[in-house]
Amino acid sequence: MKDYMPFSRRIVPWLALGGLLLLAFMVVTPFLAPIAWAGVLAYASWPVASRIRRWCKNRDTLAASLSTALVALTLFLPLIWLVWLAQQELSNTYPVLQDFLTNPPPVPEAFRGLPWLGDWLVHQQATLVANPQGVSSVIKAWLAAHTNDLTTLAGGVGKNLVKLIFVIVILFFFYRDGVRIVRELRHVLERFIGAQVHDYLHAVGTTARAVVYGILLTALVQGIVAGLGYWVAGLASPVMFGVLTMILALIPFGTPLAWGAAGLWLLLQGDTGAAIGVWIWGAVVVSQIDNFLRPLFISSVSPIPFLFVLFGVLGGLLAFGLVGLFIGPIVLAVIWAVWREWAAHLEEEVTDDKAELI
Repeated sequence: MKDYMPFSRRIVPWLALGGLLLLAFMVVTPFLAPIAWAGVLAYASWPVASRIRRWCKNRDTLAASLSTALVALTLFLPLIWLVWLAQQELSNTYPVLQDFLTNPPPVPEAFRGLPWLGDWLVHQQATLVANPQGVSSVIKAWLAAHTNDLTTLAGGVGKNLVKLIFVIVILFFFYRDGVRIVRELRHVLERFIGAQVHDYLHAVGTTARAVVYGILLTALVQGIVAGLGYWVAGLASPVMFGVLTMILALIPFGTPLAWGAAGLWLLLQGDTGAAIGVWIWGAVVVSQIDNFLRPLFISSVSPIPFLFVLFGVLGGLLAFGLVGLFIGPIVLAVIWAVWREWAAHLEEEVTDDKAELI
């Protein structure tokens, strides 16, 4: 009886705590993605937020409000501008597309001799010439058959806008209470894990900074360089395609989708030389920037191997969606920090054993 009571006193609180944590996780689950995005944004912009706090003489609420407003403007103004730009570009693109369907250009000689593809292109061009209204009918039928999919897509856009608003709200509290949250997190984790938790948190912070800056800066440079190439090639929408390239550059190996589509659009308009130039520029310059700048940015800040970062980015993207671009490498960074600490202890033990043998 004496052994049973202490055991029950120990196990009951732990079971209650586990049940409470499970219930809390179920409540917070719908907001995990906004919380993760707010954490990434807060960490990436923390130096600016700290400077704003000093300007506000450490008035946390005022500083957090200004920092949150700055981030909101940084997010929403480009979004509004992109919507306006897309509307303008689409209004300019529609007459071009309509003219293409009515008077399709001949297939370039360089593509006529290609096996299978040349015959298929010639056949499609002849079909358009013979029945230019047929494509419009096919498009209308496809839109009618996929009305539900388009509705779902519109609903997804609205849901993402709501999530973005939640991100902004959560970000305010991270700015206002971030120092206290980190201090309490360090204290609690130290009680459970020990003093080595500071090394783990340092690895998380270093990797987060490296991944965020590495991915965002590399994507920005790729979008600018690609946009310049589209402008030189005479693409009708260089800015929109440049922004599209920047967005796809956030995903590893995503830029070929952008410059490939831009070259294809030029090819369909009959600008074969410009299309080939865009493809060469994209393959030789735009895509290679990713292989050069991203490892440079990441390795200059974090000692984690770039292969870990690559696995973390791809695996995190598949597991958690877009926010996994940042969560995946951070998770592997913690594993790397734990491994390095254990390996260091093993080296110390081996060194002690050798000293004893000597």
